Amino acid sequence: MKSNQIYIIDFDSTFTQVEALDELAKISLKDNPKQLEVSKKIEEITQLAMAGDLNFKQSLDQRINLVKANKVHLDELIEVLKEKISISFKRNVNFLKDHASQIYIVSNGFKAFIVPIVTEYGILESHVFANTFTYNQQGDIMGFDESNILTESNGKSKLLKKLNLKGDIYMIGDGYNDYEVKAAGLVNKFYAFTENVKRKNVMEKADHITPSLDEFLYLHHMNTTLSYPKNRIKVLLLENIHPSAKVILEKEGYEVLEHSGAMDAEELKEKIKDISIIGIRSKTQLTEKVLQHAKRLIAVSAFCIGTNQIDLEACAKRGIPVFNAPYSNTRSVVELAIGEIILLLRNVPDKIQQMHLGKWNKSATRSYEIRGKKLGIIGYGNIGAQLSVLAESLGFDVYYYDVIEKLPLGNVTKCDSLKELLQTCEVISLHLDGRPENKNFIDIEQFDQMQEGSVIINLSRGHVVNLEALRENILSGKIIGAAIDVYPEEPKTNDEAFESILKGLPNVILTPHIGGSTLEAQENIAQFVPQKLMDYINTGSTTNSVNFPNLQLPILKDAHRLIHIHYNTPGILAKINELLAKHQINIDGQYLKTNETIGYVITDVNKAYDESIIKELKNLEGTIKFRVLY
Repeated sequence: MKSNQIYIIDFDSTFTQVEALDELAKISLKDNPKQLEVSKKIEEITQLAMAGDLNFKQSLDQRINLVKANKVHLDELIEVLKEKISISFKRNVNFLKDHASQIYIVSNGFKAFIVPIVTEYGILESHVFANTFTYNQQGDIMGFDESNILTESNGKSKLLKKLNLKGDIYMIGDGYNDYEVKAAGLVNKFYAFTENVKRKNVMEKADHITPSLDEFLYLHHMNTTLSYPKNRIKVLLLENIHPSAKVILEKEGYEVLEHSGAMDAEELKEKIKDISIIGIRSKTQLTEKVLQHAKRLIAVSAFCIGTNQIDLEACAKRGIPVFNAPYSNTRSVVELAIGEIILLLRNVPDKIQQMHLGKWNKSATRSYEIRGKKLGIIGYGNIGAQLSVLAESLGFDVYYYDVIEKLPLGNVTKCDSLKELLQTCEVISLHLDGRPENKNFIDIEQFDQMQEGSVIINLSRGHVVNLEALRENILSGKIIGAAIDVYPEEPKTNDEAFESILKGLPNVILTPHIGGSTLEAQENIAQFVPQKLMDYINTGSTTNSVNFPNLQLPILKDAHRLIHIHYNTPGILAKINELLAKHQINIDGQYLKTNETIGYVITDVNKAYDESIIKELKNLEGTIKFRVLY
C-alpha cells in the first residue's frame, strides 16, 4: 500500500454483514408480540435511507423510536456483530492491522457498538467517525446527538471535507450516502461493496463494483488472501442445481448464471466461451468439442456422483480439474432402492393402478415379505455398500459382485462371478458406473441366468440394462417386478415428453432419474461441491478431484504460491527449481503429485522475488497452466 493512500470504509453491511440497528431491534424487541412487524418496518426505513430515498436524520429518528433499546442491549448487540463480520474482512485482518494508520471508518451508525468491533481488527479509535446515542437516567436510548455532522443529509461528505485528508482517497461502502462522497469530489474513486447487499442505484453510480475486500486489494496491487478478482469469475449452473450453491458462490463474490435444463452441444459451445466455472448434473455432455470453446474455464463441477458425461482426459490436458460429490446423495439412492424393492415384492404398483381404476383386489397372490430373501448387489461402491447394511438389517441375505476387490460389510457374501450372483438371488440391484464397457451389462444372457420370478432394480446408469431384453422377460413372467430410474435417452428438460418401451408393463416402477433427488441430498451436494471449487481457486487444493493429482495444501501464510500444471514428462520439476535457483528465490514449501496425464507442482516462495520468474515459468516447455496465489 502506498503511504499517501487513504481508505474510507463504511460499517453497516460493509465491515459487517448486517445493519446494526436492525440487529439491535431483534434484541430489544424479542419479547414484544409485534416484534416481526416492527422489525420489518425498521428494515424498510433502513433500505429507503441507504438507497437515498429518505432523509437520513428522519430515518435515524424513526428507527431509534421503533427500536426502544437500552444500554444493556448494546453488549448483546456487540457479541452478535462480532459473529457477523464480513467474510472477506475476516480473511484480511492482517491487512487491516498492518495499515491501520491509513484506514478510517466513517459510518452513520453509532460509536457505542462500532468502536468495540473495529478496534479488535486494528482500526484506531481516533479513526472511527460515527454517531452517538443519548440516554435517559434508566439507560434507555432516547435519541442521538443531533449536533453530529453525520446525522445530516450528505453527512459523510461534510465530515470528509472538514477532515481535509491528504492523498489518494478511496471510499468502500454499500449505501447511496457513500456514493455522495464521490459525487462531492472528495474521493478519487467509490467502490460499491456487494458482498452482503446489492443496491442497484448505488452499483450504477460506482466507479467499480467490488464483491469482496479481496477484489479491492487485488485491484490496488496489494497483498490479499486470494489471487483472483472475484467478479471476473463467471459461473454457469445447469440442470436445476439446488439454489444454495448459487448463494454460496455469490457470497464468495462470483457472478452466477443459471439455466434450468441441460444444453445441447451447439448451445453449450456458445455459452461456455466466457465461463470460468461450469456446474452440471448428469445430462449435460462436456465433450472434447465443447471444451475446445472453453478458453477461460478454470474448473468443472459435477453436482452428482457420476462423471461419465465429462471428458476427464480432455479437461486434464487443459489444466481443468473436475470435482464431484461422491457421497452426498448416497443415502437418498439407497432409501429409494429399499422402498422400491418392498413395493415390487408386494406387487404394490399393480394394486395402485387397479385402485385408480376402481378395482378392489385384496389378494396375497404374488405378494412377499422381504425377510429371508436373497438380495444381489452388482457394484459394491458407496451406494452398494450402504444398501447392503440397510438391507441386512431389514432381514435380507445379502450378496454382492464387483470387479474390484472390496471389503464386505456385516454378513454380506461375496460372489466370485456375475453368473453366481444372478443364479443365487431373487432381487437384483444395479449400482454400476457409466463407463462404456458397462453398456448392456445385463443383457439376454444375464436374464437367462436369473431365477424365475426375479425382481430387478436399476438406479445407476441408463445404458447398463438392455431394455428390449428386460421387456421380453417381464412379458414372459420371468421378471415379476422392475424399478427403473435411469434411461439410455432422457428428456433434457421437464417440458419434454418421456418415451420408453417399458411404459404400461405390469408391476413396473418408472421414475424420472430421481434416485438422488431429495431436498437433503441436493442441498448436501450444493454445499459440498462449491467448497471444493473455492478451495481449489483460493488455495490450489485438488482434494476429491476425479482427474487431477490429489493434493491437500496448507493455508498460505506470508508467501506467494506458484501453481504449475504441466504434462507428465520427466525433468519438469528440476527445470522449475533451476529457474527458482537462478533467480535466488527461497522456497518455503514444495508439493508435487502426478497422474498418467499431468503433473501438479505447488511451490510456496518468499514474497520478495523478481517477477520475471513468472513469465519464465509460464513459458517452460510442457506447461499447461500457471497461476499465482498471493
